[in-house]
Amino acid sequence: MSATVSFKVPSPRGPQSVTVDYARVGSGEPLLLLHGIGHHRQVWDPVVEILAAERDVISLDLPGFGASPGLPDDLAYDLPTTTAVFGAFCEAMELDRPHVVGNSLGGLIALELGREKLVRSVTALSPAGFWSAAERRYAFGVLLAMRRISRRLPLPLVEQLSRSAAGRTVLTSAIYARPGRRSPEAVVAETLALAGATGFDQTLRAGGSVRFTDDIPGIPVTVAWGTKDRLLLRRQGVRAKQIIPRARLVRLPGCGHCPMNDDPALVARVILDGSR
Repeated sequence: MSATVSFKVPSPRGPQSVTVDYARVGSGEPLLLLHGIGHHRQVWDPVVEILAAERDVISLDLPGFGASPGLPDDLAYDLPTTTAVFGAFCEAMELDRPHVVGNSLGGLIALELGREKLVRSVTALSPAGFWSAAERRYAFGVLLAMRRISRRLPLPLVEQLSRSAAGRTVLTSAIYARPGRRSPEAVVAETLALAGATGFDQTLRAGGSVRFTDDIPGIPVTVAWGTKDRLLLRRQGVRAKQIIPRARLVRLPGCGHCPMNDDPALVARVILDGSR
């Protein structure tokens, strides 16, 4: 079951109210799950049950994605604002330095939260921000194409495509190495989430100048990359290791950009090992 929480975030015109949709399950140390651009919190569903056996798992929709409303006009979709939003979210939820896990954009946010010492560990799955200029342009081009397709395809056609492994491959092969394993219902839901993401365009524009260049001393950091990531190529993981030399760099064999569905057991183990 999902819930919402509202809290205040500073802005140039004073505190602004932000509302976030989230789901919480399990017990143990708190573990925050952050999805990528255009996605929603349900991308974590394949691993949530495994994680909840050992952690208090909070998965949420980033502002302007999934069921979370967009940010107020006075707040930008940039990294400093997003960091402030999640600092305020943790305070509102009474989370004292949770473990944080992020994928893609969520991975970049998780690393920034770690750099700001707001969390007790970071696990980043194919995080954004370690690209070259050419790699960033390629990734943004793929994302924009996926967004256009999601907005142009009529819902009956999306539903029809989702019923076959070949159709699910057409819709999601850019982010999953094994798209046939994704359920038809999940593919329809995430296609609609991408089409309806009010924060997509502003987030993508803000990401054009972003690169992660700082070490994160003092807390455990895991960076994991799928060997079949077609969106953010795995050599970016080597750059991440060079920038964060104490990080544990993990290879995810046979996994794509969103590895949680490609190999749930492996990804859950990487997350649990990284959040001890």
